Amino acid sequence: MEIVNRIPRMQAISRRLRKEGKKIGFVPTMGALHEGHLSLISRARTMSDVVVVSIFVNPIQFGKGEDFDKYPRDLAKDAELVTDRGVDYLFAPNRDEVYPKDYSTYVLVEDLSDKLCGLSRPGHFRGVTTVVMKLLNIVRPNFCFFGQKDGQQAVIIKRMIRDLCVDTEMVVCPIVRDSDGLALSSRNIYLNKEERSAATVLFRALNKGKQLFEEGETEAARIIAAMQQVIEAEPLARIDYVALVDPETLEDVYVLEEDRKVMAAVAVYIGSTRLIDNMIFGEKPTFTYSEEDL
Repeated sequence: MEIVNRIPRMQAISRRLRKEGKKIGFVPTMGALHEGHLSLISRARTMSDVVVVSIFVNPIQFGKGEDFDKYPRDLAKDAELVTDRGVDYLFAPNRDEVYPKDYSTYVLVEDLSDKLCGLSRPGHFRGVTTVVMKLLNIVRPNFCFFGQKDGQQAVIIKRMIRDLCVDTEMVVCPIVRDSDGLALSSRNIYLNKEERSAATVLFRALNKGKQLFEEGETEAARIIAAMQQVIEAEPLARIDYVALVDPETLEDVYVLEEDRKVMAAVAVYIGSTRLIDNMIFGEKPTFTYSEEDL
């Protein structure tokens, strides 16, 4: 595995691979890798001749007072973790490489970026789409792999790829969970033991909503209220939002229909740590458990 720090070097590698007819699979990350990321890498390995993983903690997707400075960073550990996972190139540019001092160009997917997490994190998705667009232009992958755990992000990037005619196929992979249902996230490292236990309330709330849906409840307000009640029963939890939305437009759904999929999405503070999770009602489960729990 080669670690690449410079954009021109990564572009040269990508040009050569494409000229050789190799299919490139790309997994963009911010590091602090866990089994969720490794599941994306495994999927990339099955669909691609060459796998590229990027590690870049993107400053422009963090708002004022968010956790950019304390976000976990350990490139050596991450590199060791993926060395025997079939990764061919680890692209890890520094901040000045990605954003020169006179940088002034941004990508925004309108409307979708202002919903759900976009309400409490203004500007966040502009930062996400900008850096993902840059990475796709640098790596020029045949396939790019994202997790369903960041459900809104997946919807937004899919729309960006479509609207801007990006020559890559986006693959959204199932959520990976611990045995107690908590979705794997780099931010889980912030949780102490008591908070870690409390954090399972997100999954329990989603399951409550799914149960009501499968029992035939069609009123979104009733399902949302039941989910909120589960979360509010946990003393360490504070709700940012609980929503039922269309999984493509992110518009609120008010009446659930048997043949229409809906995404239940939650954002909850556990102590000072903000966690997100989601579940698609009306389709087979879209999550798996980490290998450590099997």
